Amino acid sequence: MSSESLMDHPAFARTPPWVKAKLRPFAIEKIKQVYEWVETECIPAERIFKAQIKDNRWKNPPIIHELRQKAKAQGLFNLFLPNHFKESPGLTNLEYSCCAEIMGKVYWAPQTMNCHAPETGNIELLAKYCSPEQKKKWLEPLMNGEMSSAYSMTEPDVASSDATNIACSMKITDTEVIINGRKLYANCQYNEDLNIYILMGCSDPENPNPWNRHTTLVVPARTPGLKQVRNLTIMGFDCAPEGHGEYIYDNVRVPKENIILGPGRAFEIAQGRLGPGRIHHCMRLIGQAERAYELALVRCIEPRKKPRGKLIGQFDSNIERIADMRMTIDSMRLVVLNAADTMDYAGNKAGKYAIAQSKILVPNALLKVIDEAMQMYGGQGLTQHTPLPEIWTYARFVRVADGPDAAHRHQVGRDQMKTAQGVRTRFEEYTKKYKELCKKWALEPEEFWGIV
Repeated sequence: MSSESLMDHPAFARTPPWVKAKLRPFAIEKIKQVYEWVETECIPAERIFKAQIKDNRWKNPPIIHELRQKAKAQGLFNLFLPNHFKESPGLTNLEYSCCAEIMGKVYWAPQTMNCHAPETGNIELLAKYCSPEQKKKWLEPLMNGEMSSAYSMTEPDVASSDATNIACSMKITDTEVIINGRKLYANCQYNEDLNIYILMGCSDPENPNPWNRHTTLVVPARTPGLKQVRNLTIMGFDCAPEGHGEYIYDNVRVPKENIILGPGRAFEIAQGRLGPGRIHHCMRLIGQAERAYELALVRCIEPRKKPRGKLIGQFDSNIERIADMRMTIDSMRLVVLNAADTMDYAGNKAGKYAIAQSKILVPNALLKVIDEAMQMYGGQGLTQHTPLPEIWTYARFVRVADGPDAAHRHQVGRDQMKTAQGVRTRFEEYTKKYKELCKKWALEPEEFWGIV
């Protein structure tokens, strides 16, 4: 497709030129297809979704089942899985970023395309680390949309941001694994579509290497001894129908062959899973912020809202507010696209700084954008009259999801401090050359205490 026609299609209205240059024809068509899907099938159905879950909060509503079937038939399932996996539909991380932003305009739109959290991270985990037998048992049904999954890592009794603290006990015998402990945040057991939990626990607490103490395995959702204590609300929202559960594992027994990759390999798996999970949240959050921005624009020209006889958008303060919102979203998009491109070019491990940069910067910046949109709606902006409160809550949630931003900031800072000695050595070379130049030009070198 020519650059002119790309410019004409609304799916690419905010796509930077360097990204357009990397999009293959196949990806361009998929991005356009996702755009049409969200605009025509998802946004108009938002209030249908709300109406249908009133009758049963913990059951996926009929509109979701219908749209999932249609999306699958149109080839829109599992677009997130990168093209280096044999199970992938064929998009790169960068190409999928363009799709995920569009999906993000409606919170549940990714679910219609099997591209929602935690499914994306779980499917990528299973595709990367499972044996062929395990893939047939769990990966294939997940990718076909025949079941859904949850990821169970966070615990209420320890500081889970340091995952070496994870304490849920796993006793591995010759034939089975016996699990005891408490967990937070995995999707609700109440939802009948949920079939498996991917669980991280401590199987070798005495191992001198804390990074080899933990194991990841699959727990069927209705295993005896696995009890959901309650659903956890997020800022007052119950997040139905998927929810976030609080769980007790009381002598839960699963077959030993449910272990993924092998005992003691949980940290290797977690890092492989959480990187993509973090960036996917940020991709979708760009779309959520765009939705908030569009709602703000609509409010600016609402003819029934004229304080002091002027449209809201005619006040200088709101004109500047709109400018700041627009520039913030566009700058955060660049951060996310850079991370996706880095993952394609160098891999997830090498891209950890770019992923952390997105996880730290994007939710914080876009919270402000969404907050400004709410402010422009006044009292209505805090109510169910618009999606803004739920959009804001999602952005706030992303600051904690898959690791709090403070932990990522600390890791970035530690990595940067490792470069300090190299920078100091370079500065010492500058000073050495400066003194040589002073000698050449018969100048007395200046000395400053504490400065290289």
